[in-house]
Amino acid sequence: MQDIASGIQFIDLTIWTVLFLFVVGFIGGLVSGFIGSGGAFVLTPGMMSLGVPGTVAVASNMCHKFPKAMVGAYKRWKYGQVDIKLGLVMAASAGAGVWVGIKIQEWILAAWGQAGSNLYVSVSFVVILVVVGGYVFYDAWKTSKRGGEEKVAPLAIWLQSINLPPMMHFKTANLRISMWFTIPIGFATGLLAATIAVGGFIGVPGMIYVIGASSLISSATELVIAFIMGFGGTVKWAMMGMVDIRLTLIILAGSLLGVQLGAIGTTYVKDHMIKIVMGSIMLIVAVSRGLAIPQYLKDLGLVSVQESWLKILMSASFISMCIALAVGSLIILGAMIRAKRAETAAKKAGYAVAT
Repeated sequence: MQDIASGIQFIDLTIWTVLFLFVVGFIGGLVSGFIGSGGAFVLTPGMMSLGVPGTVAVASNMCHKFPKAMVGAYKRWKYGQVDIKLGLVMAASAGAGVWVGIKIQEWILAAWGQAGSNLYVSVSFVVILVVVGGYVFYDAWKTSKRGGEEKVAPLAIWLQSINLPPMMHFKTANLRISMWFTIPIGFATGLLAATIAVGGFIGVPGMIYVIGASSLISSATELVIAFIMGFGGTVKWAMMGMVDIRLTLIILAGSLLGVQLGAIGTTYVKDHMIKIVMGSIMLIVAVSRGLAIPQYLKDLGLVSVQESWLKILMSASFISMCIALAVGSLIILGAMIRAKRAETAAKKAGYAVAT
């Protein structure tokens, strides 16, 4: 473990990097509280865009995740959106996934060093973001065409009809399904969280399209899973010397503020808006990580690219990362403001009628 960690370099912090990390943390928390994902698809690329090694970004992100997720889960539990039983069941298999994911990262670091790990994290981001983000955005578009009415996915309906003991009833999610169908979703969530610190990419869509929970319940319950597996993963990463506590505390400060605001936002918008936000940010961040891949390929000696082009690509990667942050926050805050105005107008109209 020590040999792997000895080659890792923590970045120097300036006032600008601290401010950028705080803003990234705030928006990551805002997104996390709103869509249930740990916000790592914003935070991990955000740190890497500043030159933070991939494994350090993943480890530090996971370290900040569990206290933030705890705050978000509690906030949304008060709104009656969290299915604690579903979260605990999913977290059990997610723990095994975290352990396997960290082992994969260890193997890549030992074989190809930090450049290989950076490439692995970025390629994984692009593939998962495009596939999952594209489908979620498409589904949100279809839902909005139906006036915002969500329908249970055909796959989830079919799986719920299969009587494979032990059968489990989840009261808040209002569904009954075999425990065996929750295990692969939980395991994949943990595996992805430990690999690139983004378990919610699989966890939230998995609960929606495979298990059959609503977007609102899935996004809230994912925070319970993120808290449990984030704690376990943090211990493992810390023992490897990969956690930069400075980065953790800075993004945590911003995240704790943002996650509460994001959680409040879910009470003002329709369920399909959660999917629209998730899909939009995923696709933009995919572009950001894709633009950084040539740099990591050159570091491994696999391609030859002029330095001037690499600088342009890395700058474009950073700019698109900032665009993703702006788009996510504007969609969430804009939806909240519109919904709040509509609520206020309805109250005024009701008061006028009453008087």
